[in-house]
Amino acid sequence: RGDPGYYAGLFSTADFDAALRRGEIHFGTHLDVTSYAEGMRETHNPSGRALPAVVWDFYQNGCSLRLLCPQAFSRTVWHFLSILQEQFGSMAGANTYLTPPGTQGFAPHYDDIEAFVLQLEGKKHWRVYKPRTEAEVLPQFSSANLTQAELGEPVLETVLEAGDLLYFPRGFIHQGDCLPDAHSLHITVSSYQRNSWGDFLEKLVPAALQMALEEDVEYRRGLPMDYLQYMGVANSDTVDARRTAFVEKVQSLIKKLVDYAPIDAAVDQRAKSFLHDCLPPVLTKSEKAQSVYGFPAQWQDGGPCNVDILITKDTEVRLLRHGIIRLCNEEAGVKLYYTTENSRVYHKEEPKFLELDPEYTDSIEFLLSSYPNHVTVDNLPCETLEEKISLATILFEKGILTTKKPLVQV
Repeated sequence: RGDPGYYAGLFSTADFDAALRRGEIHFGTHLDVTSYAEGMRETHNPSGRALPAVVWDFYQNGCSLRLLCPQAFSRTVWHFLSILQEQFGSMAGANTYLTPPGTQGFAPHYDDIEAFVLQLEGKKHWRVYKPRTEAEVLPQFSSANLTQAELGEPVLETVLEAGDLLYFPRGFIHQGDCLPDAHSLHITVSSYQRNSWGDFLEKLVPAALQMALEEDVEYRRGLPMDYLQYMGVANSDTVDARRTAFVEKVQSLIKKLVDYAPIDAAVDQRAKSFLHDCLPPVLTKSEKAQSVYGFPAQWQDGGPCNVDILITKDTEVRLLRHGIIRLCNEEAGVKLYYTTENSRVYHKEEPKFLELDPEYTDSIEFLLSSYPNHVTVDNLPCETLEEKISLATILFEKGILTTKKPLVQV
């Protein structure tokens, strides 16, 4: 604490104003205008593009401005979140909040994410409250707006100044208001949304049950013809040997289900969802020069030049990044999911994947295990040189592979 310039360059009101003036922001889609007074939270979004004159008029009249997905407008925030998502192994998102002096924009509530509040400008008064019940500890979903009467005493009350950070876990109720003498701009970075053991089991248990139904006749046997007579809530207090036998049978089948649990396949499905959530990687200058994104194809002297991607058996390649791909065996075949063509706007596009012939699986695993070292195309474990070059070319064109040296010297 005490270093007001610690987050300098991450995001600022000047960056927000510049995005407004570029015409990139729309009410409701990218920007929420809110107020909170006398225990009531209101949203004031008009329709259409967020013009600077309209937005700043709302602010001047005491409204808070929440910019959704600032990574879509700021390369710096994009880079910051791309690093965090790799570290957390979970989606990292963000919103920025600009609040006028002496106002509050949001009602007390709790969220379904791990929250990191980074104070960028000004200062803000925060109150944080512990979960009210066990059911609200690490919740799956965010709460509705709460009233002051529902809160009790805060476990933390503090004023954040520029350069400070406040963390609170899922389920911790929080509210922030501006002091009369300063505005506030902060960014809330979020992670671990729907990333619990329970969320994993939601993928695993149905898959295990499907496999058990296919492989074990015990799961396909018919229920007792009379089970409706002694089972159910109305019969829960009934002492009956048939009830005991029914419950024991259910417990036995559930325990046995573990033997059919495709744990690795369920992890791959979680990874597939994560790759869809991910921001695309932010490339360094050298990564760009050695990838398709720096390939110098252009129109020149009346026609296209430098178009052909000439990869040979001696070309040295490697993955752009280790975490940008996931190989998944699915009913439709082998698919390679990747992040390099993702949008900076959350789920703006469908998941990106390549359908691969199964014989390419070993080559993908070889590239993963070789990272960060380069390997020659000739060393890819494909059957023929033609297949090696074809696979390397496809991966290069999707931005998944880089070469040790630029393919075309400029």
